[in-house]
This record gives sequence, C-alpha cells and structure tokens, in this order.
Amino acid sequence: MEKTLLIIKPDATRRNLIGHIISRLEKAGFEIVEMRMERLTPAKAQKFYAVHEGKPFLDSLVEFMSSGPVVPILLRKQNAVADLRTLIGATDPAKAPCGTLRQEIALNIQENSVHASDSPENAAVEIAFFFG
Repeated sequence: MEKTLLIIKPDATRRNLIGHIISRLEKAGFEIVEMRMERLTPAKAQKFYAVHEGKPFLDSLVEFMSSGPVVPILLRKQNAVADLRTLIGATDPAKAPCGTLRQEIALNIQENSVHASDSPENAAVEIAFFFG
C-alpha cells in the first residue's frame, strides 16, 4: 500500500467542502489513515512550500495557505500518488478534466481547493511535515 498526502486548502474549508472532498476520496478507494484541521502560520506555509523559493507566486501562495484552516490528510491505497493526482486534476481548474475535484470545485489556479503530493518521494517528505 502506498501513502500520499492531500491538503484541503482554505478556499474549500471556507466553502464547507471538507465532507464533499472526503466523500470523493472514500468513493475512490482511499483509506484515511490520519487527518486534522489546523491553521498554518505564514512561517509554516513558507517552509512547506520552500520548493517554490524564488518563484513569483510564492508570497501570494503563503498568504493564501495561511488565510484560514487547512485539513492535511494522510491517505493509503495501491498506486495512491498517481490515483490521487488523477482524481484531483490539473493545478489550473480550467485545464482539469471533467469530473476531477479541481474542475468541479476549484475557484482558480491558486484557490484550487486541494494540494496533493506529486511523487512517492515528495509524499514521504510532506507526510512527515504534517504527521511526523
């Protein structure tokens, strides 16, 4: 079984979409291993997105991710990373395939409702960041 991380972002928590997202995850066969709600400080958001250091969107991403509660979720499933990426769709919801989470509920490229690990290696790092 492979593990991966999904974060429900502040735009989705503000719009009361936590249950909807969890339902989609469970229907897709993901097991929820651990989850919680927290509010990221700007420093913690900056640390999480350190991979984007020097990119022009980093400051607005940090501001957005610390603007309200997030829900990090540790998930488990065979082929979890790839299956989750397929379920959520492209970062830009305008380019996300029909039926994906982002196509359905995301507001724009930044307020795209969810984050998902993009590789098993990054999943391990991101899971450790939130769940030790």
